[in-house]
Amino acid sequence: MPRRSWSKYAVVVAVLVSSVPAAAAVPLTLVNRGFENGPTGWRFSAGTGTATNNPHTGSGLAYLDGGAGKTISQSITAAEAGAYTVGAWIAAAAPGGKLVVRVSGSITAESAIPTQTAYTRYQTSTITVAQNDVLDVSIESGQSWVNVDDVTIAPAVAPPPLPFTNPGFEDGSTGWTFGAGTGTATNNPHGGTKLAYLDPGKSISQTTIAGQGRHVLSAWIATSGGGELKVKVNGDTKGTATLPVRDYYARYSVGPFTTAQGDKVEVVIQAGTGWVNVDDLMVSPAAPASPTISSSNSQIVQMFNWAKAKANSWVIQPGTTGPVNVDERTLAGTGTATYQPSYWAGYAHRTGYYSRDMVHQFGGAQVLCLNDENLSMTHAFAASSTPEHKYYPVWALNFDNDTYLRIDYRNPNSFVREVPATFELVEKANQAYRWSGDQRYVRDPALWEFYRRATEDFISLHDAAKPNGVAEGTGKGIFQGAASYNEQSDEPLAEAGDSIASQYQAFRAMASLARGRGDTTTEMKFNQAAANLRTYFNTTWSGTGSGAAMVRAYTVDGQALTGWGKENSWFMPMKQILDPGPRRDAYLDYIDQQARGTGKPTNIEAITYLPDTFFANNRPDTAWYWMNHVYNARDTRHVAARQGPNGDYPEVSFTLLSQTVEGLLGVVPNAPEHKLATQSRLPQGMDWLEVADIAIGGGKFTVRHDGGTKSAVTNQGGSGYVWEARFTGTYPSVKVDGVQRPAHTRTENGVTYTYTTVAVRPGGKTVVEAVS
Repeated sequence: MPRRSWSKYAVVVAVLVSSVPAAAAVPLTLVNRGFENGPTGWRFSAGTGTATNNPHTGSGLAYLDGGAGKTISQSITAAEAGAYTVGAWIAAAAPGGKLVVRVSGSITAESAIPTQTAYTRYQTSTITVAQNDVLDVSIESGQSWVNVDDVTIAPAVAPPPLPFTNPGFEDGSTGWTFGAGTGTATNNPHGGTKLAYLDPGKSISQTTIAGQGRHVLSAWIATSGGGELKVKVNGDTKGTATLPVRDYYARYSVGPFTTAQGDKVEVVIQAGTGWVNVDDLMVSPAAPASPTISSSNSQIVQMFNWAKAKANSWVIQPGTTGPVNVDERTLAGTGTATYQPSYWAGYAHRTGYYSRDMVHQFGGAQVLCLNDENLSMTHAFAASSTPEHKYYPVWALNFDNDTYLRIDYRNPNSFVREVPATFELVEKANQAYRWSGDQRYVRDPALWEFYRRATEDFISLHDAAKPNGVAEGTGKGIFQGAASYNEQSDEPLAEAGDSIASQYQAFRAMASLARGRGDTTTEMKFNQAAANLRTYFNTTWSGTGSGAAMVRAYTVDGQALTGWGKENSWFMPMKQILDPGPRRDAYLDYIDQQARGTGKPTNIEAITYLPDTFFANNRPDTAWYWMNHVYNARDTRHVAARQGPNGDYPEVSFTLLSQTVEGLLGVVPNAPEHKLATQSRLPQGMDWLEVADIAIGGGKFTVRHDGGTKSAVTNQGGSGYVWEARFTGTYPSVKVDGVQRPAHTRTENGVTYTYTTVAVRPGGKTVVEAVS
């Protein structure tokens, strides 16, 4: 029975997620949740009622007049114990209103309703009920009118995964069908202590009965002669992953695929002309959104579809039980825990997610509508930013949202921490808020306290070597606090280009988040702080040179550093702290030259930033070059051998998704205000590009660009949105659905745009074309 001949670089770490789901609650059903049937099912006090003038969806809404004491409510009796969240879309002309949930007469959750005249979704924290408890949902009046629509009650726990038995072969053949020429062994598993092997031409399989849901199935496989990973539902093949010849473990996925209650699901691993080793079968929930792509360019279609399937496979099934603190030295981890909503962000052979990786994956996660995951992970990092940690968040967390120990955390005074991550967590929380419209990003007291500490106390606490209002590292390595993400440098940095640039964007994000709270004083304060920091950077901090002569860091003894700094070079234009003009243009040329030459990073995850850098500075051809570079390297083995191929580094797939939607399509969402903007950044050789089912807020959109002068947006449902169609350059007029109208122009970050704004109603499509 041939086995693989293992090299010293073989993957040896387990990442096993067992199929032990938390029980889902029996659904509670609200009567007439969208007020389409007038007051049916609801209790209305004086000064309240239903109307048709401004619904969120459908034709009806409920309203409350201003003044205390007015309520709309509905009660439901729980058939059995369970956990739920309550949500509603609400608009209000003044503060003071509340969404309140009572269980058997006692308030168990409530959400304050601020001034927000556009509909915004509010959601309570988790509510637990016992059998026969009476759950009461009420909306209470504020200082002025309140409109309410689309009230929902949802189970707080995700549906269970497919219940496959013995996914890591730790119990031998239990649950699996093994024929001649197959079996289990202990010679070098991917994780735990065992693996399954297949001789040439042989197969193994397992069948299970599914519940209703959408799933992605994956497994870690090595093979000397190819093969297949296949999923069948009721005998019909729903997906096949072709296995290339690769004598080390890589992760292969099938899906998403959909099952109904009672469907028979079979997974089959088939060997080709050589041996196959397989381990750690895993089922993930399919992401809530599944955007679809079409284009004149076949490469972007292939790239996007690969990235979507791969990113889906990294999503963690919340409620499952799995190991924690797994790494290359502790194969089985240090125990098990119940996983929270999350996804892999960092090395695939470790059971955790990293702050730096996660924030770079945020945009791609939002394209897949993984808002619960983004929020859960952000909240966990925010909770770790304590006075004991000097307001640094920890570097990595397990999937249960607890600190990832051993590799990256030793004690409160010795753990990996890098200055830019603190600021990027604030910036990306705002990005997720703009995509989702989720008020928890601005209303959650713990998150708001984290934003404030990160942009105030953190800076003042780490500003000693070069006192100038810029947060510093210690110059003593990552376990003492590094100024830069560039871990391949031994420079003793106090301040770095990536840290000051990230601080600038954190200030801008803080202003935006404050705007979402209706806090104009804080919004103005941080807009001014951002402007001041950018001025200081361009007039003093970065020196007067460009290209290789631009300052990109300072050492702890005050020495200014120039030349190539990788992250502390390209973050400066990527975060747009560098003023537009010849100096920035020359620096972008320098970055591209270095990255294509001797300064090219050896780790693929560093290169994933380069498309973002060039999209942010309106260089789509260069950004597209680097997207292709990353995608074409997906099958090359990662420099960290245990990681497997480059394509198994989660950052690769997530960033290709965001770079397609935010980069090539130039989508700028603003769900809280029901707005979006687009700008075509199609490179040479891409005549048109369209992506459908882009989830923004509670709706979905299709965006299409034909060249650089014609764009279309379809509102696939939800609420009405205002679309700003942007075109690079100056045009005297535009056509909106064939009707000519005057155009407007403005300049942002050195780029002049022609633009117009149009309303796109639910179910409607609008086409805008720039006219020479």
